[in-house]
Amino acid sequence: MKNVESLFVAITGATSGIGEATAYQLAASGKNLFLMGRRKKNIQLIQKKCEKLGSTHVFILDFDLQSISTPKIQKTIKDYLKKNKIEVNVLVNSAGLAKGTELLQDAKPSDWDQMIDTNVKGLLQITQLFLPSIIRHSGHIVNLGSVAGRLVYEGGAVYCATKFAVRAISEGLRMDLKGTGVRVTNIEPGMVNTEFSLVRLGTKEKADAVYADMAPLSAKDIAESICWSLSQPKHVNVQELVIYPTDQASVGQVVRGEKSVLNKNKNKILKNK
Repeated sequence: MKNVESLFVAITGATSGIGEATAYQLAASGKNLFLMGRRKKNIQLIQKKCEKLGSTHVFILDFDLQSISTPKIQKTIKDYLKKNKIEVNVLVNSAGLAKGTELLQDAKPSDWDQMIDTNVKGLLQITQLFLPSIIRHSGHIVNLGSVAGRLVYEGGAVYCATKFAVRAISEGLRMDLKGTGVRVTNIEPGMVNTEFSLVRLGTKEKADAVYADMAPLSAKDIAESICWSLSQPKHVNVQELVIYPTDQASVGQVVRGEKSVLNKNKNKILKNK
């Protein structure tokens, strides 16, 4: 692949879930992509798929966002951007995670560190790294928040705190960037069936139970919302999008079983037959 002087969409957490789904949708619209994530094999496969979908240029870099504060990682990213002449005008901060559901008094401080280092410090530092380029091009920053950044639940104090922070950072960034033409959007999904619960709970059985007998959102649903926000005219800033599945009325308020949209649709199909 030749070096290019063109504008790129940078996506963190691009090796799975919402980040991966967003990469595919943007690739299909012909966007140049700079994909970042922890898993090298995953991101290499995603790179090839994005090229097939329509991206002319797809660059990838594997690193853990938790480690972005280290001088070595900072230098690696900056050198890679310079070498490949990558100018970023859009940043999608998709990387994030939750660890554990224990009560605060029983939780592991190492889990707190991982969530804070990724969801808050990682987001801040990768954003600051790209800001000069984004400001030059009056670009767009999309942060992946959560409904957990609006409502707290038992066993989620620290994770919710990180997503409250994403909400505050998004609001503060918008103020700090006023007059630059840069837009800032905070996407706040409810239950999305990705690897999120597997990472949080540790086993597939526990993760599957979270989405059992109901219809959660998909990564594609949220990717479509991100791409819609990015597609708006330059004078339009979609500040926040709060997106729940129909079966989730609020945090902790989930419909399952016969009343679920999932089963209502099945019953409707059976009746029509």
